[in-house]
Amino acid sequence: MPEVVGIKFKDVGKVYCFDPNGTTLTPGQHVIVNTARGVECGIVATGNEVVGDDKIVAPLKPIIRIATDEDLKKVAENKEKEKSAFKICEEKIAKHGLEMKLTDVEYTFDNSKILFYFTADGRVDFRELVKDLASVFHTRIELRQIGVRDEAKMIGGLGLCGRPFCCKSFMGEFAPVSIKMAKEQGLSLNPAKISGACGLLMCCLKYEQENYEHLSKITPKPGALVDTKEGRGIVTEANLLSGQLKVRLDRYPDAAPASFTVAQVKTLKDVKTTVSKEERDALKTIEE
Repeated sequence: MPEVVGIKFKDVGKVYCFDPNGTTLTPGQHVIVNTARGVECGIVATGNEVVGDDKIVAPLKPIIRIATDEDLKKVAENKEKEKSAFKICEEKIAKHGLEMKLTDVEYTFDNSKILFYFTADGRVDFRELVKDLASVFHTRIELRQIGVRDEAKMIGGLGLCGRPFCCKSFMGEFAPVSIKMAKEQGLSLNPAKISGACGLLMCCLKYEQENYEHLSKITPKPGALVDTKEGRGIVTEANLLSGQLKVRLDRYPDAAPASFTVAQVKTLKDVKTTVSKEERDALKTIEE
């Protein structure tokens, strides 16, 4: 089994496996590596460890060297160049009249390529823009259209909870979220309450989904037929977290629903949590 080291290229980003090349590395160290987009300076996220072959993508590229003071100085210089390139690119976008919003600019460590990230509502013909930028910077130019989630991760900000965006703070990769998760968790299907600043479903819907799925299996849902010590009835309300139920009893159809706990009822026929076509159509703009 191969020995690997985990390297990331952003403070909060995906971790990639590299061959330590006989060097013992510790988290936080800067290293120079060869990647698919050129020579880059990365940060050690996880130290040397032996993993199974199924955990890596072959071929495993080796670490070139531990970053020197000169390397780190060059990284800082590239950051300054990125600020200048951002302004120049914005001017060129305006000049060409393109419907696109520049989000970020990255120089590769060896300056062999400059990557410009942008968002746009549709496809953009940026061929002339690339030629214009190449004539200014005299290096390879790559424009990448990204989604609104990636834009939020790059820019950052505060979420509805008042805390910095999860994607900017600690999420290495995005997890899939769905409207069904919001419905299973008993949340209001109001776009303003379940979507983040990016305009899509909040990533935090995923965090406790496993717990809700477990509770959903043992808790009868509204509409379920149950048997209680006072007779059969239909569940009208169910609180997954507290396990409290309200049941409209068949023998007292006009009375207020009676309260029970999950342990006090026996489910005879449950129902499934589904998202109707009308609900999905109303919320389709916030679900990927």
